[in-house]
Amino acid sequence: MRNRLLTIGCLLVALSAIVGIAGFGLAAQVDVKWKIHDTSRPRSPIITAGTASTQEKSGQPPSDAIVLFDGHDLSKWQTPKGEPAKWKVENGYFEVVPKTGDMATKQAFGDCQLHVEWAAPDPPKGEDQDRGNSGVYLMGLYEVQVLDSFNNSTYADGQAAAVYGQYPPLVNAARPPGQWQTYDVIFHGPRFDKDGKVLRPARVTVLHNGVLVQDNVELTGPTAHKARPPYQAHPDKLPLLLQDHSHPVRFRNIWIRELSGGGQ
Repeated sequence: MRNRLLTIGCLLVALSAIVGIAGFGLAAQVDVKWKIHDTSRPRSPIITAGTASTQEKSGQPPSDAIVLFDGHDLSKWQTPKGEPAKWKVENGYFEVVPKTGDMATKQAFGDCQLHVEWAAPDPPKGEDQDRGNSGVYLMGLYEVQVLDSFNNSTYADGQAAAVYGQYPPLVNAARPPGQWQTYDVIFHGPRFDKDGKVLRPARVTVLHNGVLVQDNVELTGPTAHKARPPYQAHPDKLPLLLQDHSHPVRFRNIWIRELSGGGQ
């Protein structure tokens, strides 16, 4: 009995320590220099919220967003080699020109809120991964898969809204080909020390057509096909990249909000 009581006591002490650590972590996120409900505390910046898109018309980004495509030109984009963007623009969207290569932003980004709208080709052609395939690469390294996943079977971690090769979406929220779909992404990039050791893995949350499909998942490293390579140290900001996978996928209404504080 005495040994049992000691064991229970040790477990309670350990549990108390865990709760204390967790509580400390939460408390550390609160700026304690301000009193509760302190009227002298600076207010949040005021912005104008965006508006929702319809199938016929793009919505308006929030007023503090960086607009990466406004329906008119590709002035914010280039090839990964720095050459002029080669995809075509028409009717308020741009479209992948197969075999011309990927397209990247001229500006680099790190922790962010990203909004992307895309549409798979209609009528659909092919099946599995050979159907409406593209990808949104955060920092050019971490892919949220774009695929026509409407009545199209493929491997789970390769369907639309998957973190490719790592996390299937929680549900398949795909719309039919030809219809506009939305990705709303919250991304916190990795951090490395001076020796290249990972201090903080990347994390991502994704809503597909307004449905939560990736819930703050921790990435194992950059995206690869049939492989899970480890992290390699890189800057805190890198260009966003859209993939040419030889399918004429369309994109519109792309905007991004840089997040301060790094999510730490």
